[in-house]
Amino acid sequence: MAFIDELKIHISAGRGGDGVVRWLHEKGIDRAGPAGGNGGKGGDVYLRAIRDIAILSKYKNTKKFVAERGEAGAKKSMHGRNGTDLVIDVPIGTVVTNLETRETFNLLEDGGKIKILNGGKGGLGNEYFKNAVNRSPENQTDGKNPEEADFTFEVELVADAGLIGLPNAGKSSLINVLTNSKSKIGAYQFTTLEPSLGDMHGYILADIPGLIEGASEGKGLGHKFLRHIKRTKTLLHCLSLESTDLVKDYKIIRNELKEYSEELAEKKEVLIITKTDLVDEKTLEKAVKKISKLNPNILTVTVLDDQSIKKLKDDLIKILRKIK
Repeated sequence: MAFIDELKIHISAGRGGDGVVRWLHEKGIDRAGPAGGNGGKGGDVYLRAIRDIAILSKYKNTKKFVAERGEAGAKKSMHGRNGTDLVIDVPIGTVVTNLETRETFNLLEDGGKIKILNGGKGGLGNEYFKNAVNRSPENQTDGKNPEEADFTFEVELVADAGLIGLPNAGKSSLINVLTNSKSKIGAYQFTTLEPSLGDMHGYILADIPGLIEGASEGKGLGHKFLRHIKRTKTLLHCLSLESTDLVKDYKIIRNELKEYSEELAEKKEVLIITKTDLVDEKTLEKAVKKISKLNPNILTVTVLDDQSIKKLKDDLIKILRKIK
């Protein structure tokens, strides 16, 4: 199922049920008094945050969500049943905007729930209108219309760390071994076309699709995935030793972060040099020395075997524990 992180849908709460005109029927008296019940209230609409970043994909062919309508009133002064509330599940980190009012809703916690639309009130039955002057009212009112509007959904991932870097920097391979995730791997650019989340001993890592020079201006995957880094607590910047100029690669990504958002550029960053098995030890030492001048907080990955991955996990967990 294709990943969707932007969506526009029309949503409506439930209409209120109508009040009714009904009468008591007693022996010998056709109309012993008004007995029409009130209509039930229409269902409200809620958003609920869940840990499924692909949930919006299920809505891609949905043009409209509508909560249940309240039931009409009934005889013997019985009120109609209230309509069932509509709960729409969205990924944690989703920003939902009401395009009519411009009100925004942010869902940042698993299980968080917020009401975005109110259902219509139920109409009044004729019993409601009975008084000393009018003992046999024919009056009733229809249920009220609900709130409704067009909404946009924009997913902004919430993670402890986001893996960033140029295409083919080894991000997908890393998240797969660190978290048992299933990110796609291939020997060509942009094999990761959608973010992937994984759990590393309670810490959530996000594999962000590769950035390229000009991403902040919309080139490549552009703003679409820079947005997903905004809410990560720290950045794991992957640099591959397949490259002949690590400093240039590093500066390209740093410039794109800064151009997109000063706040994003100021996030804590850890450098991870990947694919070090492709070079000899002397070349690796020179690369580490050169890049450490730009950022002293470097972790190196030798070969993706059990020993090196365990050490990398331990180092990352120590770093993430210190970051609030």
